[in-house]
Amino acid sequence: MTLALLTTVCGVITLAILAALALAFWTNPARGLVQTTHRVEQLPLVLADRYTAFAALALAVILFGDLRLYATFFAVCAFMGFADGLIYARAGHPHMKHTLSGVLSAVALGVSLAALAVEKGS
Repeated sequence: MTLALLTTVCGVITLAILAALALAFWTNPARGLVQTTHRVEQLPLVLADRYTAFAALALAVILFGDLRLYATFFAVCAFMGFADGLIYARAGHPHMKHTLSGVLSAVALGVSLAALAVEKGS
């Protein structure tokens, strides 16, 4: 097995774990908390580390400068913004900061996809 193949296997395993945890939280948040051993009272700190991780990921995308990475990153950010906005809107809470984050990320996704199309055409 090559190191490149082993890296892909690690990626597939990571995807499977993250998808299983996401499914647990989407279908039964209490079960998701139990499976991950998260505690509600610690969630603000968990969010702090998540935002820090996403900032580091954004920095990596900028440093690599690959338009495909930009598009992927903006698509993920748009999903998170719209999903969070919908969650809060359905609960009757203010949601515009989250929804606007989704809109801005979707615009950035469009820009990156246009840049990819131009790059591919040249």
